[in-house]
Amino acid sequence: MIDIRVSPEIRERCPEFVGAAVFAPIRNTDFSEALWQQIDSFIADYRQRYTTDSIKLMPSIEATRTAYRRCGKDPSRYRPSGEALVRRTLKGNDLYRVSTVVDLINLASIAYGYSIGGFDADKICPAAAPDEAPEQKNLSITLGIGREGEPYEGIGRGPLNIAGLPVYRDAIGGIGTPTSDNERTKLSLDSTHLLAIVNGYDGNSTNVRACAAFIQDLLRRFADSDGGRIIEF
Repeated sequence: MIDIRVSPEIRERCPEFVGAAVFAPIRNTDFSEALWQQIDSFIADYRQRYTTDSIKLMPSIEATRTAYRRCGKDPSRYRPSGEALVRRTLKGNDLYRVSTVVDLINLASIAYGYSIGGFDADKICPAAAPDEAPEQKNLSITLGIGREGEPYEGIGRGPLNIAGLPVYRDAIGGIGTPTSDNERTKLSLDSTHLLAIVNGYDGNSTNVRACAAFIQDLLRRFADSDGGRIIEF
């Protein structure tokens, strides 16, 4: 069971927010040539349709930037990952190759413009009792706003000032913001359970669900470890 809650402080500042989460057993790999063929094809088409100026007007990106300002953060200094990935591709730079599961989440983020948290579900606290299977964990995650001085280790970024950023917290502390997820719960080649959260600050539940469905499809094609047993919340 995964209980994902939206705090009153987020509801007050970002009343439009909608989210979707995907939980899945996964088989992560270092690289998938078939996935990258799809990523390269998608990026080539993307560069024909958008510029670094026009993407600011994408509802999903514009709404996330607005959410940052409402929560107290400058989105130009702390770019949401969805926008940062799109900008990187439109500038002619290649996407980072991390691992198959991370790469497919990045593809979904570019495709829909949403910042997507990708977590190793087995690293989220509280942990299951020793005799419990990973899928039987009772986990509680709350979306709130970062506080001054709150410790947070961004993936590949070191200590990150998350004051004024939307942040998901487990029993220990922050695990994910739209700018960067936390080192503590990051995905690795040893990860066997994924929790991916699509953050829709634009309030478009149809697109948020479509993005979650796209992630499920990519997981089945490139990282399925359990015959398609993927559950969307």
